[in-house]
Amino acid sequence: MHTYNVIGLMSGTSLDGLDLAYCQFLKKDKDWEFKILNTKSVDYTPQFKAQLKNAINLAVPEFTELHNFYGSWLGEQVNLFIKNYNLQVDFIASHGHTTHHKPEKGFTLQIGSGQHLANVCGIKTICDFRSNDVALGGQGAPLVPIGDMLLFSEYDFCLNLGGISNVSFQQNNKRVAYDIGIANMALNYITNKINLAYDKNGELAKSGVLNKELFYTLNNLTYYKLHYPKSTGFEWFKKEIIPVLENTKDTTENILHTLIQHICSSISNDLLAASTKKNNTLLVTGGGALNGFLMNTLKSKLGTSFTIDTTSKTVIEFKEALIFAFMGVLRHLEQPNALASVTGAKKDSSCGVIYIPQ
Repeated sequence: MHTYNVIGLMSGTSLDGLDLAYCQFLKKDKDWEFKILNTKSVDYTPQFKAQLKNAINLAVPEFTELHNFYGSWLGEQVNLFIKNYNLQVDFIASHGHTTHHKPEKGFTLQIGSGQHLANVCGIKTICDFRSNDVALGGQGAPLVPIGDMLLFSEYDFCLNLGGISNVSFQQNNKRVAYDIGIANMALNYITNKINLAYDKNGELAKSGVLNKELFYTLNNLTYYKLHYPKSTGFEWFKKEIIPVLENTKDTTENILHTLIQHICSSISNDLLAASTKKNNTLLVTGGGALNGFLMNTLKSKLGTSFTIDTTSKTVIEFKEALIFAFMGVLRHLEQPNALASVTGAKKDSSCGVIYIPQ
C-alpha cells in the first residue's frame, strides 16, 4: 500500500477564488480511501477577478502573459500553503481557471501555466486535465465523476452547485454525468450589481417573488433540451443568460428568487427523471450547498424521493480540489481519470500533462 500526499488546486467558473486542499490517498485492495488534511481559500482581488473574467477577450500575447502570470501566482500560493502547514508533498494537481470551453469546436482551455507553477514551487505539477478528452471527441467535462464513483460511491447521486450545476450517477453499470445548467454564476452576476459578492444564505432571494416571464424564458433555453453528454461554461452564460437578465426589469430580490426557482426546477426535473427507486441518497457540494433558501427550495421540489447530505462543510467547499488531487494520482499511475461514458469521448483516458520543475 502506498500513500500519496497531493495538493489539489481548483478555481471555478463563479470566480469566487482559489481553493487549495492537501489530501492523502491510500488504496486498500480495490478501494480508495482519502483524507482532506488541510485547506485554504484565497479570494481574488476585484482587479484580479476582472482580469480573469476578461481573459476570453484578450489577444494572444496578452492572454499568454496572463496564463504564465497566473501559473506563477498559483505556485506562490502553493508555497505559502506548504510553509503555513509544514507539508510534505508528492506533487501538485491543478485544474487552472477555465477561460474558453468549446468542445464542439474541439478545444477547451484552462489558464495557469503548469511549467511556471512547477518552477515557482519546485514540485512536480500535473494540470491540463481536459484537453486530451476533447481531442478524443469528448466534452472534456465533467471530470469530477471519476471521484464521485471511486471516492463517494455510497451516494446514488452527486450534485455540485458551483458557477454551473452538474450531476453524476450510475446508470446501467456506467457513470453518467453532465452540466445541468446555471447556478451561482447567475446569482452572483445579479448580486454584483448591488456590490455584493453573493446573497448570503439566499436571504435576498427568499424575500422576493416569482417573475413568471423570466422563469418561463430560462426554463425554455435550448441547452436544457439537449441530451447528455453535454457541458457548458461562461460562453453560454454570456450569450444566452446575461441578455435575458439584462432585459428583465424587476427588483434584485425577485430576480434572485426566480433564478433559484429555475435552478432548483432544472435540477429536480433531471434527478427525478433519472431516479429508478423511491429512496435516493444525494450528496450536494459547492457554494450553492451553503445557500439555505436554495437548499430548502431544492428539498421541496425533490420531495421524499431524495435524502440530501450536506453534513461535511469541508467536503462541500473543497470536493472539487480533492477530486482534482485524486485525478492527479490516477494520472501519476497512468490509470483512467476521464470517463467516456460521461464525456462522450471515444474511450476512457488518463488525462493531465506532467511538468517537472526546472
